[in-house]
Amino acid sequence: MIPVNSDIFVDENELTLNFVRSSGPGGQNVNKVASAVQLRFDVRRSPSLPEDVRQRLLRQAGNRINAEGVLVIEARRHREQGKNREDAVNRLVGIIRAAATRPKKRKKTRPSRAVKQRMIDKKVHRGKVKQLRKRLD
Repeated sequence: MIPVNSDIFVDENELTLNFVRSSGPGGQNVNKVASAVQLRFDVRRSPSLPEDVRQRLLRQAGNRINAEGVLVIEARRHREQGKNREDAVNRLVGIIRAAATRPKKRKKTRPSRAVKQRMIDKKVHRGKVKQLRKRLD
């Protein structure tokens, strides 16, 4: 089990890890070793996620989620497969943790009397500046 926060735990069996060859320079090793990790996590069918977190995650993840509702994370920062695997899992945990925080409810506010007065004063001042641009007869 991978802990996300105190309430949410993701089962490692829900993750699909594919190891692929990493792009970029790397000498002779780059063509032989599959060090990059492609992590797949099915958001829509995961029993580990509460419904509200699932909906926020589907909204927030953007184009990291494909049409089937699978979150795909590619990790290729490190030269070692184990570090890339750890990096991919940590990024998944971060994404789920961000979706797990509920957005704060907006409190309606009104401008204070002083703010309203300052806005009116600015308008009056701007009008006077424009009046001074007029041609005198």
